[in-house]
Amino acid sequence: MLQRLRELFTPPPPPKLAAVPDGRRYYAIGDIHGRLDLYEALIGAIEEEIAVTPQVDHRIIVLGDLVDRGPDSAGVVERTRAWQQARNVRVLAGNHEEMFLSAFTKPEALRHFMKHGGYETLLSYGFSPRQLGDLPLEELFEALPQVVSQQTRDYIAGFETMIRAGDYVFVHAGIDPARPLGEQTRGDLLWIRERFLRHEGPLEKVVVHGHTIFEHVMDCGNRIGIDTGAFRSGVLTALVLEGDQRRILQARTGEDGAAQVFHGDRAH
Repeated sequence: MLQRLRELFTPPPPPKLAAVPDGRRYYAIGDIHGRLDLYEALIGAIEEEIAVTPQVDHRIIVLGDLVDRGPDSAGVVERTRAWQQARNVRVLAGNHEEMFLSAFTKPEALRHFMKHGGYETLLSYGFSPRQLGDLPLEELFEALPQVVSQQTRDYIAGFETMIRAGDYVFVHAGIDPARPLGEQTRGDLLWIRERFLRHEGPLEKVVVHGHTIFEHVMDCGNRIGIDTGAFRSGVLTALVLEGDQRRILQARTGEDGAAQVFHGDRAH
């Protein structure tokens, strides 16, 4: 009888915290949008951490939207490709990569791309402001494949749409809460917003995503949004996951214009 009473009044154990596989550390980097300066600073900080913990299996995930809006999309793409030669770096496709590749298919898609940050991207690949202002759309469309190589396009086309790690799943925009992870569509993974953001119940895994800008990292329990609007805020965020622990790294534009890295303990 006493044992049954103890069981009745003993509080339940705390819920198990989400975790990544033992022995691994994950760095998830939010939407870069052409901010090579912030990206380089963040890479430097990550490399410093890797150097002092060589026994850990370090894995880096870039959450998409490498291109558009910021000043050096071409540099971000090439820096990512180079980093992959030295580290375990996987890259997710964002909706801006999809718009970029679509711009090579028809002039109207190029027009749409230019209106949503593609102007800055094409400048970074060598077009001049005069060319982008004076060339008729059809001539710009014809010139585009001569300026952005097929090799670069193939590389971007090879970006992934979903990465799973323990109790987490990494995507660019989010997931459809009504579908299992194995039945998600590419359109939702790259573009979804309100249906995902409004969902308050549990999900199959904790979703780490970008796409929607927040002033701070948003840890909502079922999802963690890490797009801090680097192209306009000057803040690029990485979420660091190890075991059941979470912390953040941020590269921020300082008063002198140089990028500085800040270490945080928890997401908001």
